[in-house]
Amino acid sequence: MIYKDRTKPIKERTAHLLGLMTLEEKVGQLIQLFGWQTYEYTEGRVELDESFKRQVREGGIGSLYGTLRADPWTGVTLETGLSPRAGAEAVNAIQSYVLEHSRLGIPMLIGEECSHGHMAIGATVFPVPLLLGSTWNVDIYREMCRATALETRAQGGAVTYSPVLDVVRDPRWGRTEECFGEDPYLIGEFAAASVEGLQGDALDSESSVGATLKHFVAYGSSEGGRNAGPVHMGKRELLEVDMYPFRKAVAAGAVSIMPAYNEIDGVPCTSNTELLRDVLRGEWGFDGMIITDCGAIDMLASGHDTAADGEEAAVQAIRAGIDMEMSGEMFGRHLLQAVTSGRLEESLLDEAAARVLDLKFRLGLFEQPFADPDRAERVIGSPEHAGLARTIAAEGIVLLKNNGVLPLSRRGGTVAVIGPNADAGYNQLGDYTSPQPPSKVATVLDGIRHKFSAEPERVRYAPGCRIKDHSTEGFDFAVESAAGADTIILALGGSSARDFGEGSIDLRTGASKVTHNVLSDMDCGEGIDRMSLQLSGVQRELVKRLKSLGKPIVVVYINGRPIAEPWIDEQADAILEAWYPGQEGGHAIADILFGDVNPSGRLTVSVPKDAGQLPVHYLGKRSRGKRYLEADSQPQYPFGFGLSYTEFNYTNLRAEPAVIHADGTAEVTVEVENTGRCSGAEVVQLYISDLVSKVTRPAKQLKGFRKIRLEPGEKQVVAFTVNAEHLSYIGPAYTPVVEPGIFRIGVGRNVNDTLNIELAVLEE
Repeated sequence: MIYKDRTKPIKERTAHLLGLMTLEEKVGQLIQLFGWQTYEYTEGRVELDESFKRQVREGGIGSLYGTLRADPWTGVTLETGLSPRAGAEAVNAIQSYVLEHSRLGIPMLIGEECSHGHMAIGATVFPVPLLLGSTWNVDIYREMCRATALETRAQGGAVTYSPVLDVVRDPRWGRTEECFGEDPYLIGEFAAASVEGLQGDALDSESSVGATLKHFVAYGSSEGGRNAGPVHMGKRELLEVDMYPFRKAVAAGAVSIMPAYNEIDGVPCTSNTELLRDVLRGEWGFDGMIITDCGAIDMLASGHDTAADGEEAAVQAIRAGIDMEMSGEMFGRHLLQAVTSGRLEESLLDEAAARVLDLKFRLGLFEQPFADPDRAERVIGSPEHAGLARTIAAEGIVLLKNNGVLPLSRRGGTVAVIGPNADAGYNQLGDYTSPQPPSKVATVLDGIRHKFSAEPERVRYAPGCRIKDHSTEGFDFAVESAAGADTIILALGGSSARDFGEGSIDLRTGASKVTHNVLSDMDCGEGIDRMSLQLSGVQRELVKRLKSLGKPIVVVYINGRPIAEPWIDEQADAILEAWYPGQEGGHAIADILFGDVNPSGRLTVSVPKDAGQLPVHYLGKRSRGKRYLEADSQPQYPFGFGLSYTEFNYTNLRAEPAVIHADGTAEVTVEVENTGRCSGAEVVQLYISDLVSKVTRPAKQLKGFRKIRLEPGEKQVVAFTVNAEHLSYIGPAYTPVVEPGIFRIGVGRNVNDTLNIELAVLEE
């Protein structure tokens, strides 16, 4: 059989296999079922579901989603879920049955969620992408992607539904935490690193997985910040901003893309032929697989209402360029009938099936469809990966304010650790997280207690309140605990924790208690959009009560979107923005609080003073106005902002040459010196402004960044090469142009704090 001969070219193998397949088998390859529903796991044994086995025998299934996933949505718990070894064995049982009982023995494509680690029991939970972006360190992120790919492939997962490349425009959106930030250039750098890390040097390697870029496109620009809402965006902005990171990732070799739920100018992305065929495949040359988001085809008939029924929706989607349907319901029910009735050409079915088969060949699944249980047990959740998670968390935590109280001393005095996020492990992990044993997650309280392990009496704890609940019954105990302390560390923020059945806590003591009336703390995550950016519940009132004690207050925010609390910004002595820092987050936070790590995270989203300022992202046009009646239009903390325990001084900004042609290059250099008393890392940021253009432009655009580490007194020259790609924009004809004229080059520590020079660009 040619298709089984690994020495033959993949295109030849694909064409041969496709020619052997029946209509039913072709349709089967386009269907992805929920993997956790295909088996039962009891007493250490995996038993495949009879309906699944029947589908395999009757025509086949192309893919399974979330076979290894565990969370409240799937209903898979720590008790009923698969260990690293058992997960690999389950995948092997599935693949064995498919190979032995389907006519052609086409292996299954196993797809898993991996946006901040493999979403399976026992796997490493890294910080969420919003923190990953805040590291401004693409190298360490690429290393994290390698670790994630290793853990996923070790269990048999071959593709991942990450990275998320959406550009955040309204942080009230609950999926803000899944994104790298608000700037397309920065997201593009992380996008390319993600593909390089996940896919490695060889896609068929035992430590590589296929990357799926999502959500294509403009998903982060929905109306009112509501999930999957309509998007009102012109073609130029779409090309220049929201599509830019996807184009970078496609150029890096991504093998799969997932269209977004939303519509753009009235056309749903799932059925948008212009986006999927004309731009993605035609202009960009993407030759990989396109898979829908869960239930997206059904939305065409029940939500967008661009299709009268399920069959019409399925036909619209495959005509637009969809190759596989996550959940599989519409394709499974209607495609065969659509072809046999003449409503759909078989050639379109062949085209989609060929892409699925091509990806399976590229992943090496025909040669090695099985996982190695010993390897899975060894690498998943390894100490090395836990250490990497701690390092990344520390690099992405942002110091927003410090009046000198930080770093804290361990030489005497007591610390009161207060707040609903002080000792709530799930609250610091973010959405798309599997269940965790309590010992796996280091909370803020754990991290601080570890620093005082020899003197535990110096650490006091009280939760004070819940995230969303309006009960103040824990206030008195929190005040009492803090009254005898020298410093108050307040762990506040939000939660994307779904109900993992972990019970509740006693607000008066902080002790765990089991109750059937568990209050959900979830105020962020997929489908959890807000009208406000203020703290939920009575958290602000708790801060006011504790402020009355007159003691130093350090606020640690643990959250998935920016928080707008001007009163706290003013009254707190120090503020750390920790986002959702992952399983090692408590240790990373404590490392920064006590000066073992110098904070180097920088914001990748602007933090507004009030939600009424939105949109407040820094890429606004020059014409957008200066102020409101109540305040100016500037954010509380601008894009790129973040403090350090040392100081950095910028001098001698130069551009050589200072005059170039449109197709030329200039080297921009700046000297950065650590003028403080401790070593630290600085994020040097390059911004470019086109001073006069035929189409209005943003006031500034990020076009480069470097994270450097300097010892006290050390100086380094940082260089950026500026070329046509950095100077171009989507011009009047919707094509990239570089217009002659004067460009302002800014280099500095954030978008509002730069040294500036001019670069003249001449006509070619």
